[in-house]
Amino acid sequence: MAKYKVDITGLNTSEIVVLNNQETMELFKKLQEGDKEAKTKLVNGNLKLVLSILKRFNNTRYNMDDLFQVGVIGLIKAIDNFDTTLGLRLSTYAVPLILGEIKRYVRDNTSVRVSRSIKDLAYKIIRFQDDYLSIHGALPSNEEISQELGINEYEISYALDALKDPMSIFEPIYNDGGDTIYLSDQIADVKDINTDRDMLISLRKALQKIKEREKEILISRFIVGKTQMEIADTLGISQAQVSRIEKTAIENVRKLIK
Repeated sequence: MAKYKVDITGLNTSEIVVLNNQETMELFKKLQEGDKEAKTKLVNGNLKLVLSILKRFNNTRYNMDDLFQVGVIGLIKAIDNFDTTLGLRLSTYAVPLILGEIKRYVRDNTSVRVSRSIKDLAYKIIRFQDDYLSIHGALPSNEEISQELGINEYEISYALDALKDPMSIFEPIYNDGGDTIYLSDQIADVKDINTDRDMLISLRKALQKIKEREKEILISRFIVGKTQMEIADTLGISQAQVSRIEKTAIENVRKLIK
């Protein structure tokens, strides 16, 4: 059995027993009949679900032992709440819960201080995403989140971005065997900061002067990060129309900031 490339203290991942679906269902039946050991066997037989998710965090600053324990808590919650009558596999139900538990831990241990209101909004968004994923098996669109929580799509993007981990300016971003390029090499020189600030002020003023639809499309494209097709679907127009409005908006902004 191949070993997962996640090192957990005191755990030999190559020796973990993996239950098949039939064995899992039989243990759930025993659990429902009061067999307490069945739950332990269910947890131990599905630990590789946790390990498979931890691989996503292998190159982060977080301790793998801590994340593993948090992931196991998510697995236990999944086992406690799993409904065998729905015909789902445990893995289908458990993976979103395990991932959600780990993400919550990561968010709560971020080193950047974010305002309480923004953090609360981000948590509401993520809770809705987790609930939606567990029901539908896919993440909701920004439009669905917007309708559910009564916020605009810019607020969604801003709140979620505020909880992302910071990156060190000394983080290597490219190395082809020669000199390493660090993030700090890609950051503008401090002497240009006033120019950048003036340009940002000019840009904000320009956005207030262009047409509302032009502004909406520019924000959706370059701040929220939507594709032209996604914007077209939201506005009920063709992608070609979105492209023309976007091009006109950019030209209008350029004229206003000159």
